[in-house]
This record gives sequence, structure tokens and C-alpha cells, in this order.
Amino acid sequence: MAISCKVKFAALLLFALFAISMLESTQVSAVGLGSYAALLKKYYGPGTVQPAQCAGRCRTRCSKTKHRFDFCNAGCMSCCHSCKCVPPGTTGYREVCPCYGLKKTKKGGPKCP
Repeated sequence: MAISCKVKFAALLLFALFAISMLESTQVSAVGLGSYAALLKKYYGPGTVQPAQCAGRCRTRCSKTKHRFDFCNAGCMSCCHSCKCVPPGTTGYREVCPCYGLKKTKKGGPKCP
């Protein structure tokens, strides 16, 4: 019976240590989000792209498009030249480059991919 009690105590102790480590990692990641957003704005925000960089950024942005690549790339290039920024990744992050996210087509849909 004494061995069983020791095993239960050890298991409870390990569980408590695991729970504490999970709480600490959650707090660290929540603090890190603000710095990540600042980092995104620094490298991808308004005015961060030179005209010569538009082709590479748009190639990355349109690399996984479900539509025709040339259509996506043409829209992206137009937006890149006027906004001087392209959001990171293949989708989303429009808040990093506000001009890119605000441009609309004649029908009211998003102009920039």
C-alpha cells in the first residue's frame, strides 16, 4: 500500500510540474505576439517594398493561388507599386499593409490578392 501511495504522489507531482510549464509557455507566447506583429510591420508594412522587389514578393504571395497565377500576379503587382508593400505569406495578414487591404474592385471585392 505504501508503494502505491508513493507512485500516486510522484504522478501528481509530475502532473503539477507539467501544468505549470504549460501555463508559463502560454504566457510567453501571449507576450511574444505583440513583438511578432511589430516585426511584421517593420518588414512588410507600408513603404517597405522597393519597385524592384515587387516581383519576388508577389511571386511568393500568389504561389499557392487557386486561381490563375498570372491573374493573381498582375493584381498583386499593381497593388505593390501603388501601396509599396505586400503582406507576408500566401493569404491573410492584410492588416499589416492597410493600403493593400483597402483597395476594392468595381464590384466591391478585394482588388489585391
